[in-house]
Amino acid sequence: MRGDRRLLALLSILPFCLLATANSAGYRYGASDLAFYGPAAMRAVDPQLFPRDTPLIDAQARLTLMDETVGVIARLTTGDFPTLFLGLYLLTLAMLAIGATALGTQLYRHSWTTAALLAALSLRHAVTDSGTNTLEAYFHPRQLAFAFGAVAVAAFLRGHTGGVALGLLSAATLHPTTTLWFVVWMGVAMFVSEPRWRRSLGAAGAAALVVVVWAAAGPLRERVVIMDPEWLAAIADKDYLFPLAWPSGTWAINLGYALVIVAVYRWRAAHGLLLRRETGVVVGCLALVAVFACMVALHGIRLALAIQLQPARVFWMLDYLAIVYLVWAIAEGPYPGVSRARVAALALIAIAAARGLYVMEVEFPDRPLFQVGVPGDWGRVTAWAQSTPKDSAWLADPAHASLYGTSVRMAARRDVFVEAAKDAAIGMYDRRIAMQTRDRLQAVGDFHALAPARARQLGADHGLDYLVTESDLTLPLAFQSGPIRVYRLR
Repeated sequence: MRGDRRLLALLSILPFCLLATANSAGYRYGASDLAFYGPAAMRAVDPQLFPRDTPLIDAQARLTLMDETVGVIARLTTGDFPTLFLGLYLLTLAMLAIGATALGTQLYRHSWTTAALLAALSLRHAVTDSGTNTLEAYFHPRQLAFAFGAVAVAAFLRGHTGGVALGLLSAATLHPTTTLWFVVWMGVAMFVSEPRWRRSLGAAGAAALVVVVWAAAGPLRERVVIMDPEWLAAIADKDYLFPLAWPSGTWAINLGYALVIVAVYRWRAAHGLLLRRETGVVVGCLALVAVFACMVALHGIRLALAIQLQPARVFWMLDYLAIVYLVWAIAEGPYPGVSRARVAALALIAIAAARGLYVMEVEFPDRPLFQVGVPGDWGRVTAWAQSTPKDSAWLADPAHASLYGTSVRMAARRDVFVEAAKDAAIGMYDRRIAMQTRDRLQAVGDFHALAPARARQLGADHGLDYLVTESDLTLPLAFQSGPIRVYRLR
């Protein structure tokens, strides 16, 4: 039986990766949040990179081991970051498939139901107003940390405490807040499921509380402050940071996860189908709602640390368990038959395949399933930029990452004056960065109306070396590919 489960896990990885990637609109190197995580990892390998942007990168990088972890992997494997990040992306999906399969083979009676779960998990969707998607179209440390957490949940249900510890430790090397929520989940689950360990767990909890108090008074003291109106205004467009402003529909959806979990749990309990540690898994997951409530109370006074922890992301864990339970309810229920499970699995696989095909062929017909490098004119421009001195500074459209698919920092490995979306997001961790981003956006103004004299002035004021734009300007042209021009500013 164990061999069959391992074979199922291995056979499920490739189709899950393909379905998940298609439903995410294809893998893209350097997209979205990798505009921060990528440069942080690159700097861990080559400390000479980003001499000007170091304060901005450090505002978040010093809170995580991700850059050191990926840096070590890069040095041990390949210095080619496009290949490395593709490998880490595929590892993320593989671990998620393994964790889901390990969980499904315990909760479900039929392999078809586990196949249905994998198909359901391949249907990428947003966790409402949390700033989180269940899948991403690029490597994200948060996603890999979640996958390790999912493996820890499956290991806990099976009674493998060592597997729980290994999963959580692996997650901790990548993304601290995702790990924190899984630690709460597994800690409460262990407390509920193992009475003989409650004294030890209570002592560990008390020790953790002491560490929290020490950290708040020491390393995190700059974060145990009240965000002032200027700071809040600089990050106001990041609405996922402020649950108190959620509309009623968001509350209904996110709290609805808990209702689904409780309803299916009670249904399973009524028919004597609960596994020995299943109650612990459910109570631990629901405990995250209590953690969220405590954090939201601190949002009321605008405590910086409470906002920076982004507690709305706990609903990602509830989303996961709700899907696991809903698949059981659809494919099996208390009176399971293999025919019902097979029909459910084939239906969900068909839905996932059809949706993935629609996304790739209709919504994004020009996008390949796997885009490993930076394509087109932007790729050629940023490749040329890598030949410039490592301390060169660049001015680009503040929205260039959205316009071209990846940022100057990520694609060219060079400092950039301002990148609106990610610099503003990093500003939630550091007031100085938030104010710097605001001021630089104001200094640039309407980028498309930027005149040569104003570009030269910005270059002189801020030590900028190159301007990249599609505008035809009377400035010294350094490089051009298609409509994208690179001008020297000094």
